Order: sequence, then structure tokens, then C-alpha cells
Amino acid sequence: MDMEGQQKLYLFLGFALFVSVIYWSSPYRTHTDLSQAKQTQFPNFVFILTDDQDVVLNGMIPMSNVMKLIGNHGVTLSNAYVASPLCCPSRASILTGQYVHNHGTINNSISGQCSGVRWQEGPEKKTFAAHMHHNGYRTFFAGKYLNQYGKTNIGGLNHIPPGWDWWIGLKGNSRYYNYTLSINGTPEKHGSDPSKDYLTNIVRQRAFDFLNLSSFSKPFFMMLSVPASHAPFTPEPKYSKNYTSLKAPRTKSFNIKAGLGKHWLLRQGVQPLPNNIIEKVDDAFRNRLRTLLTVDDMVQDVIQYLELKHQLENTYVVFTSDNGYHLGQFSLPVDKREPYETDIRVPFLIRGPNVPEGKIINFPTSNIDLAPTFLDLAGLQIPKYMDGISLKPIITVESTNSIAVDDNDIPVDKKEHSIGKYNFSNFKKYRELRRTLLVEHSGEGRVVNEGCEYIPSGMNGCNPNYACKCEDSSNNTYSCLRQISDGENRLFCKWDDDEAFEEMYDLDKDPWQLNNTVKSLTKNVHKKLRNLLRNMQRCRGSRCIDLASFVV
Repeated sequence: MDMEGQQKLYLFLGFALFVSVIYWSSPYRTHTDLSQAKQTQFPNFVFILTDDQDVVLNGMIPMSNVMKLIGNHGVTLSNAYVASPLCCPSRASILTGQYVHNHGTINNSISGQCSGVRWQEGPEKKTFAAHMHHNGYRTFFAGKYLNQYGKTNIGGLNHIPPGWDWWIGLKGNSRYYNYTLSINGTPEKHGSDPSKDYLTNIVRQRAFDFLNLSSFSKPFFMMLSVPASHAPFTPEPKYSKNYTSLKAPRTKSFNIKAGLGKHWLLRQGVQPLPNNIIEKVDDAFRNRLRTLLTVDDMVQDVIQYLELKHQLENTYVVFTSDNGYHLGQFSLPVDKREPYETDIRVPFLIRGPNVPEGKIINFPTSNIDLAPTFLDLAGLQIPKYMDGISLKPIITVESTNSIAVDDNDIPVDKKEHSIGKYNFSNFKKYRELRRTLLVEHSGEGRVVNEGCEYIPSGMNGCNPNYACKCEDSSNNTYSCLRQISDGENRLFCKWDDDEAFEEMYDLDKDPWQLNNTVKSLTKNVHKKLRNLLRNMQRCRGSRCIDLASFVV
């Protein structure tokens, strides 16, 4: 070979080496490429997200199929919380794996970046869906996305969030009838015919359209984001008479007067609520449960279809809600937005490959953990900007046959268990991990609340049907530490209002958060809690994970 030929050969070999390095180090290789590299079968995902479904106030009553087909065949995470007790910020946290202060969607308004321009230009491009799509997953979304999605001044229904191959997005907030969908960018209007327009059933139908056209040669991620049990609480007609004898749970905090121990928003307005308002609260409770019966039917149908197509054993099925709900607690009629257990605690169940059956795990989780968990279960790299952790080591029996379990399942010796062998080093790591979760809310206000014009400006959610009791205000902005470990069960909150109000509860002693004990804290502990809260409000990525195990 002459000199010119040798030079060409060296150039070719150098270029080939460069391409190889770039190829194998890229986070966006196709799924086929990953399969060749790892020689593994990649799982499918079905992610069911409900809207405003609580777990504290019996919100799981209608979910017999969910509990039987997911819970009994998988894991129930009993300490599941949300990063914000409000739809849009919480959903943004689910999609990005980030706390609210990092993804920037602070409330349900466009100015608060609920599907706003800054959201679309930044965090929306980095969701778990974008990562899974770039790595070869076929992705499908149907239902409610973010509350302001589809508005004309932010791209309208032509806007399809990055990462979704099939897009059936609801314009605006949850509805059951008389709504518009974006079908891959094309508007589709629906009316009020129960046989063809009830939104939960449309989500179900479109999911089956997607599955029926799937060859299953590539893995899929399917997100079903239903309107239930969000207002206007409209049940499917066949369920309109269910639960007629039920009433909202009369908890110790139900319809009591919020005293000086609660922040100013809870102290305003009518309290306790009169009987005619309580009747409306009870009616809302019943109708919320009724809307969820259709969701429960959908879950059964999807799981049965996957089983028929021999895909169920290779599919993770995940069920949770974007936030909880209160129903009369502290004389607040119906809403969320408060830092109490009713509003921030949600159901969370998962079944799938290597997930043990019928386990209840007490490990504290936040919905910022969903995105990194999905990616980890799919065998994909977790981006450094995500604030949550992967729950894979906690919810699955690993290749080493290890499993993290709750306190009641600790074996007395190291003999082989029916599920496999416990890896005690991994188990000890998670059992001893102290978890501090951050909860954030940025209040919203209005100039005028229709029907409640006498209410001062800056208030929000003042509904004339509920005695104009306001559920939010422009300065109802707070951050909280929700701390759970073997030795403590605490909520510590600080409001950014004129009072710089603080609340602290020991939930082991006071599960309904009746007695604010912040003044009983020692000066040293109080200072540490404030410092930890301030640091978590500014944390990013691994720093959030490190702070979560900080001991006060």
C-alpha cells in the first residue's frame, strides 16, 4: 500500500473509532441498539394518573380492580406524597422528576408557567417521555396534560409536547363532557352524549386503538391521564346512584374552627360550615367516588387485554394521583392546596417484572421519584438534573434476589424466602434511610371572584356554592418538610406571608394535624429545620437527594 493509501486507511480507522465512541456514549441511542448492547428484553409501561384522588379520606373505595389487579400482584407504597398539592405543578414534577423550584411551573396559571412558554422551551423538552422516545420507546398519551394546555397564546392544540408519538391531549382543565382534544395536533370536539363523549371512556378507547395497532416488536410507554375525580364530579350515568348512603369522613378535623395555630387563610370566612354546605360536601364526596368507578373499569380492561396479548408479564402498571383532596377539614369545603395529609398524600401502586406480589412498603416517596424510576426500570440513564431517586431497588426483586420490604416482613434469619433471598446490605441501606420530602405551593389570587364580589382582591377559589369560602390567595405561598423515618413523623412548614407563619406537627401523636407545636421546638432544632428547609428550597439534583437524608 502506498503512502496515500495508508493515510486514507488511518483516517478511516480514526473516524470509525470516533463514531463508535460517540455512538456508545450517547444517551439517545435507539432501543434496538440498547438491546444489542445489553441483550435484555425491555419492559412496557402503563401509567394511570388520576386527578385529585385522595387516599386519606377513603378515595380508594371504588378501586377494587386496582387493588386486586395491581396491589395484590405488586407493591403498594403507603407513604407516597406529592411535590405540590396542586395539579399543574405536581404534574410538571411527575414529568420532569424535579421539585417545583427547579421546573418553574409554580401554579395553574400561564404566568405561573402552567404550559407557558418557559415551560415549553425548557423543562418540557426534558421529560421522561422525551428520554424514552429517544431511546426507542413508542409513547402514547391520552387525557389531561397541564391545566392551560391548548390555549391559543401558548401554541394552541397544534402544540405536541416533545417525546409523545401518539398525542390525545385535553384542552384546558378536567372535564367529562363538552371538551376539545388535540389528536396529534388536530382539534376534535366532543359533546355530552354519554355513549360516545364521556372522557374517561374516550381515554380507554384511544388506549385500545394504540394497543390494537401495536406489533409489540418495540416497547411502549402509555400514559392514561383521566379526569376523575376532579370537579365537576360528573359520574358516568350507570354509576350515578352508587354510594347513596355514604358521607364525607367525619375526621377529627372535619368542620372545626381553625384557631390561631393555623395560618391566616384557614382562619378566614365562615367556620364552621353550615349544614347546607356540609350536604354539598357530602354530595361531592359521593360523586368523586362514582367518577372513579369508570377508571377502575378501565384498569381492569387494560390489564386483561395485556394478558390476552401475552404482554402483562413484561409490563409495569403504575397507578397514582397528581395530588390529594380535602372535604370539610378545618371548615374548608372542597379543594386541595394545603400542606396537610389529605392534600399531599396519594395512592401509589405498581406491578410488573420482578415486583413482588402483595407487598406494602413504607419507604417515603415523592412524585419526583416517578420519572427516574421509569427510566431506571427501562434500563436508561437517569439525568443528573432530576431531583428524585429511582425506586427500582425498593420495589423490585433484583437479579441478586434482594428485596426491600416493610418492617413486618423482616425475616428472623437469613434463610431463603419464598420470593428469593434478602440482600441485607441493600435492605439495611433503605431501611435506615431517613427521607425528608419537600412540598411547595405558590398561591394565586384574583381581582374579582364571581359571585363573591365582596371578597377582597388577592383571594382565589371563592365559590358562591360553598359560602364563598376561599381556598387560596396570592400570599398563600409556603414550603414544607415532610420527614419520615423510624424515629419521627413530622411536618414543618413556613409561609411567605406578612406573619412568616410556621406550623409543625408530630403525626404519630397528632395524625389529623390539630395542634401546631412549632413553639415547643427547642431553639437548636428550630434553627436546623429552618436551615434544612432553606437549603432544600434551593437544591438541585444530587444535592436534593443528599439533603433528603440529613438528620436534624
